[in-house]
Amino acid sequence: MEESMTQHLIINDREKLIDQLMDQYGNAILHLAYSYVGNKEVAEDLTQDIFVKCYQRLDQYQNKSSLKTWLWKIAINHCKDYLRSWHYKHIVVSDEQDKQTSSRDNEVEQQVFQKYEDEHLVKTVFSLPDTYREVIYLFYFEERSIKEISNLTNVNQNTIKTRLKRAKEILKECLEV
Repeated sequence: MEESMTQHLIINDREKLIDQLMDQYGNAILHLAYSYVGNKEVAEDLTQDIFVKCYQRLDQYQNKSSLKTWLWKIAINHCKDYLRSWHYKHIVVSDEQDKQTSSRDNEVEQQVFQKYEDEHLVKTVFSLPDTYREVIYLFYFEERSIKEISNLTNVNQNTIKTRLKRAKEILKECLEV
C-alpha cells in the first residue's frame, strides 16, 4: 500500500483502511496467532482483538516502518501478552471439550500448514519453546529476514541468529529420533 495513500486513509477513512488491512493480512495474522496458541477459536479471538487494537492505535502509526510491519508487531505483542495472561495460565478445559477442541485443532493445523507436507516437522516446531518457535515460524513459514524478525520482536539480530541456530539444532535432534 502506498505510504501517502496510507496516511490519507489514516486521517480520513480509518474504517476503509482497516477493511483493507483485514482483507490483505487477516489470514496471515490468524495463522500467526494460531502458531502461538495452537487453538483455532482462541486464534480467531486474538485476530479480532489485534485488528481492534490496530484500529484504536492508527493515530499512533508514525511511518517508521511499513504498515504491515507495524501490524505484525501489534499481533506478536498481543499473542505474547495472551500467553502471559492469567486467563491462559488458569483456564482448565473439560475432557469432552478438550477432545472436541483437539479434533478441530488437528483439522485446522492441517489446513493452516497444508503447503507443508511433513506434519511431523510442524508438530515438532509447535513443541519448541516460545522463543525458538517464534523465530522458526517467522523465518521459515512467513519468510521474514533476520532484520525483520528483530524489528518485529524487539530482539537483537544476533540473538535472533542464535535462537534460530539453536532451534534448528533442537529440530534436528527431535527429527532424527
